[in-house]
Amino acid sequence: MPRAPRTADFPRIRTALAVYRVLAYATGVMLLILVVEIVLKYVFGLELELGGVGGFIALVPSGSVQAINLSLVFQITHGYLYLAYLIADFVLITFMRWPITRFILIAAGGVVPLLSFFTERRIHREVTDYLAQRETADHPAPIEAGPSA
Repeated sequence: MPRAPRTADFPRIRTALAVYRVLAYATGVMLLILVVEIVLKYVFGLELELGGVGGFIALVPSGSVQAINLSLVFQITHGYLYLAYLIADFVLITFMRWPITRFILIAAGGVVPLLSFFTERRIHREVTDYLAQRETADHPAPIEAGPSA
């Protein structure tokens, strides 16, 4: 039987959940940008250039970027955000005392476009419902005495 999270960890669970939520959205947005970048590069042969001769931001043929390669910046940014997302995922499943298979399912949210948004919504709802249920069970409402007869 899996062990339940400790009541003392509830504030840490809420913090871990908040960090997870932010990173899930950031990773999801960067993944969508990365998908657009990959389509531009491998389907149309174009890359985004920042501050080059074509203007502030310009689409240039792949391999001919003379200034800052925004396509590469998006790739690197998504990579670092995904690592932070994985850490937040691991911290959350550790506090919740979920099995490692849960970690793997949540981790898929950072590599499958749009999945991080759905996964985040489900995990957030599940954790907040669980915490509310446990807090209600641990601290039942006091029974009010009726008028004495």
